[in-house]
Amino acid sequence: MVLPRRTRRRFFLDAGCTLAGALLYPAPNFASAPDAEPHIPFPTAPRERIAIASYPFRQFITPAEPDEPVAPGTRMELKDFAAKVVETFKINKIEPWSPHFVSKEPRYLEEVRKALDKAQVSVVNIAVDGQYSVYATDPAVRERAIAESKSWIDVAVAIGSPSVRTHISEATDSGPILQRAAESLRRVADYGASKNVVVNLENDDPVTEDAFFVAKLVATVRSPWLHALPDFANSLTVMTVSQAYDAIDAMFAEAYNICHVKALELSGRGEAFHVNMAKTFGVLKHHNFKGYCSMEFDSPGDPYSGTAELIKQTLHYLS
Repeated sequence: MVLPRRTRRRFFLDAGCTLAGALLYPAPNFASAPDAEPHIPFPTAPRERIAIASYPFRQFITPAEPDEPVAPGTRMELKDFAAKVVETFKINKIEPWSPHFVSKEPRYLEEVRKALDKAQVSVVNIAVDGQYSVYATDPAVRERAIAESKSWIDVAVAIGSPSVRTHISEATDSGPILQRAAESLRRVADYGASKNVVVNLENDDPVTEDAFFVAKLVATVRSPWLHALPDFANSLTVMTVSQAYDAIDAMFAEAYNICHVKALELSGRGEAFHVNMAKTFGVLKHHNFKGYCSMEFDSPGDPYSGTAELIKQTLHYLS
């Protein structure tokens, strides 16, 4: 859900659950210069293009959201999620959500990396929620936003993720300002280039991450290291149907390595919006998108069966 997700984010941030400490990790020697283009070796087999997001399983993963119902004895840590995905879905790629990381400390990240290696699972993206705004009027807030995004790029390096999804947080002193956001994100993208990590922006928050605003931001920065992350459903809850599919088209025009697959989304009022999967995958193919499709079931019901159904539909449309 788009609007409730803002509430969940705000709870974590206000409760002080933002993880501590930006860490510096040595950059892999893949990019010869900050303006070099990323070269992710995408698989071509439909099943190999599928990843499983940890966000839909937030009621099962520690740290937990206090308002989520939890079945007794079902809790696991992020480092256990990879093996669970292989066991349940026979998929070997995941997309972790930032609140599911217990820490950014090297020892913890090494544990996560070892668990990934043991399960023979790779991370295709980290979905990062942030506290500070890249377009705030206050330059100190913008600096904190840039530092926050950089810290997650360092985490991506530590666990072998080729990209991060950076959240555009709402500012308390300004509405979304294109130029200020672009100036901040250009610096984030440059840092990503230095670490060989792509930075993605999602059409998630209806105020700060409007799909057309995100697409224009990416086009304004014009860095090969900054791209759009199209979400199949989020724009449907806040736009007319025609606008929403124009929005997904605009996002895929700027996409590179990942999109979020959903079949249904609820608005803040609880109204259900169904995705035209054939149409949306048609847009994906029209733009020759070769990246990963991350299953992000976000509907009422069991995320295990819901994710299995998303995998089935995705395999059908990618084949």
